[in-house]
Amino acid sequence: MTSTADLAVIGGSGLYSLLEGAREVPVDTPYGPPSDTVTVGEVAGRRVAFLPRHGRDHRHPPHLIPYRANLWALRSLGVRQILAPCAVGGLRPDLGPGTFVLPDQLIDRTTGRERTYVASGAVHVNFADPYCPAGRRAVADTAEQTALPLTGTGTMVVIDGPRFSTRAESRWYTAAGGTVINMTGAPEAALARELALCYTAIALVTDHDAGVDGDHGVTQDEVFRVFKDNTERMRTLLLTTIANLPTERTCPCSSALEGMQPTYPLP
Repeated sequence: MTSTADLAVIGGSGLYSLLEGAREVPVDTPYGPPSDTVTVGEVAGRRVAFLPRHGRDHRHPPHLIPYRANLWALRSLGVRQILAPCAVGGLRPDLGPGTFVLPDQLIDRTTGRERTYVASGAVHVNFADPYCPAGRRAVADTAEQTALPLTGTGTMVVIDGPRFSTRAESRWYTAAGGTVINMTGAPEAALARELALCYTAIALVTDHDAGVDGDHGVTQDEVFRVFKDNTERMRTLLLTTIANLPTERTCPCSSALEGMQPTYPLP
C-alpha cells in the first residue's frame, strides 16, 4: 500500500474512523516531529492523510502545536489539499453550540508562535483570502446536499489560549468583526499558503463565547462535550466533501509561490 496522499484532514481524535485500510506513516521534518504519526488511508477512492492536531492523547496545547512540522510533513507525503475541522466559540447570539460555520476570513491575535517558514530573503505570499475558494465551495455544496445547516461566511479570530477570553476581550473581538473564535487556526492557515497548499477551515461552534453568554463563561467540559456530540455530523460532512473536492487544482492556492524563490525547503 502506498504511503502517499493528495488530501489531508487535520482534526481531532474522533475522526480516525474516516479512513479505510489505514496505515501509520512516520515522517521526519526539518522542523522536528509533527503532532503525531500521520495515518494514510482511502476515502471515496482518494488517498487521504489524517493528522491529529493536538496529538492523539491531546498532548500539545494550542500554543505549542508544532504547526510548521505538521504542514511540512503533509506536503512531503504529496498532500496538496487540506480540510481543517476545528472547535470554535460563537461571537454572535445566533451562532450557538452545534452550529457549523465556513470561515472566509481570519484575524490572527496570536503571539510567540513559529508562524512562518521564511527565515531569510523576500518571500511575501498573498494572504488576502486565507481559505481555498474551491475547498469552501465543496464544503458549502456538501452541506446543501446533506441538508446540514451551515453559515457560509465568517471571520475567525485566533487567540493564543490556553485560557478562554475575558468578557471584555470577547466583546472587543466581536466589535472588530469576529464571527467565531478559536486557538488553532493560526499560523496553520498561513503556513499552508507558504507551502502553496489548499486549506479550508470547517468550524463547529461548541459554545457561546464569554461576551455573548451573560450567565457563565466558557468551560473546557462544555467544549469537549459539544464537539463529541457532533463528531458524527462532522464525519459525514468531511466524507462527502472529500468525494466532492475537485482533484485538479485550478484555485489561486496552487500558484501562491509563483514568481518567488522560496528560501525554505519545499518537500
